[in-house]
Amino acid sequence: MELMDAIRGRRSIRRFTEQPVTHDEIKEILDAARQAPSWANTQAWEFVVVRDRARIEAIAGSYVEKNPATKCTLSASAVIVACARSGVSGCYGGKDLTKFPHWFMFDLGMAVQNLCLRAHEMGLGTVVVGLLDHTACSKAIALPEGVESVVVIPIGRPAVAAKEGPPRKPLGEICHLDSFDGRFID
Repeated sequence: MELMDAIRGRRSIRRFTEQPVTHDEIKEILDAARQAPSWANTQAWEFVVVRDRARIEAIAGSYVEKNPATKCTLSASAVIVACARSGVSGCYGGKDLTKFPHWFMFDLGMAVQNLCLRAHEMGLGTVVVGLLDHTACSKAIALPEGVESVVVIPIGRPAVAAKEGPPRKPLGEICHLDSFDGRFID
């Protein structure tokens, strides 16, 4: 699969078959995630692979009421909780160096995108879930102090074919040349 095909074709999948995702497939997906760039190569991410059904139920129980990802999480072959160590990315000596104190969100976002694109390339489905009680999710997987759960990624074999994605804004509407009032011609 070509990179742009993967980027354009990847969709959030919320229905999975009962066929399990293998340990080796999970390893391949996680290897793609860890290849992402990060602030000063801090690699502040941590990934918790959850297969235990009781823990998956606890994670799904941390979702806000009526979260559409609850059902797919409960039917997923595995759930990956993408976490990050705080006070590392965007910091030196534990002090934030940028205007944006949670730089780990940027680093983790790149890692999660790699993970989801690799899963798609392998014929697997994922959805990124962030609408949850992060404290309850962290307790469900016994995270230590200083490690934050950020998103949950249910993973499985898609039960239905992915639909066409929604339209994207034209480049000229979201890109600017030289300054915000400069027009980028697409």
